[in-house]
Amino acid sequence: MSQLAQYIAEKRQQKPILSMTHVVYGYPSVQESLDWMATLLEAGADFIEVQFPFSDPVADGPTIVAACHGALHDQSLSVEQCLTDIGQLGRDYPQARIALMSYLNPMYRYGLEKLVKRCAEENIQGLILPDLPYEQAADLRAYCEANGVDPVWLVTPVTPKDRLAFLAKEATGFLYCVARSGVTGNSNHNGGDQQSLDEYLAEINSHTSAPIGVGFGIREKAHVDALKGKADVAIIGSALLDAYNKGGKEEGLKLFNNLFNS
Repeated sequence: MSQLAQYIAEKRQQKPILSMTHVVYGYPSVQESLDWMATLLEAGADFIEVQFPFSDPVADGPTIVAACHGALHDQSLSVEQCLTDIGQLGRDYPQARIALMSYLNPMYRYGLEKLVKRCAEENIQGLILPDLPYEQAADLRAYCEANGVDPVWLVTPVTPKDRLAFLAKEATGFLYCVARSGVTGNSNHNGGDQQSLDEYLAEINSHTSAPIGVGFGIREKAHVDALKGKADVAIIGSALLDAYNKGGKEEGLKLFNNLFNS
């Protein structure tokens, strides 16, 4: 069992489901994003999924796309500084874990082997690159295995069953299960969708011993509650950013507490 999977297993003995919050590094500024991450960790977030911004974030919807563009607009961001900053955050809040999420382009430019080594040095235990297919990730997988970092694979409701089974079996730290088709953002959860989501998660659970995280479209406490007993981690991104954009840390924290602390 990897460090990340062990962490999830131990935390799950205390909670019915863990929380992962998604924050875009550098939005609206580097310091403000780091302050927001610290606020979430103080509120009890189990994970922070830190997105290093990219100009064409193909898996993301309008809210996160706008944040990425805003972060890149009038400041120069470096992968190295991001790793240093969130590594320090992890040392400040050792009860939680940090995963780095981005797209292949900026990470490839930085250097994949260097990236994984630096993640290990900063105790960043998960690496999420949604536009890097498993079959094209042999080098990354080797670097991760050598350094104790988990590459996190994504599956969706339209992933063919044989591929879903394959990726589920290959998952180590956790498997990122997209709750619905499409990009991050607005939810279309309803009763019918819940039934299909339950079947989808049951299918995944039949193929993996790794923890399961579920994201995309989670906006309400009912969505989080519906995952209990079927998944290990509820991932909230666009809804949290919408709240932050509406009323800053106070409004964002209000939503987080409603979802996970009430």
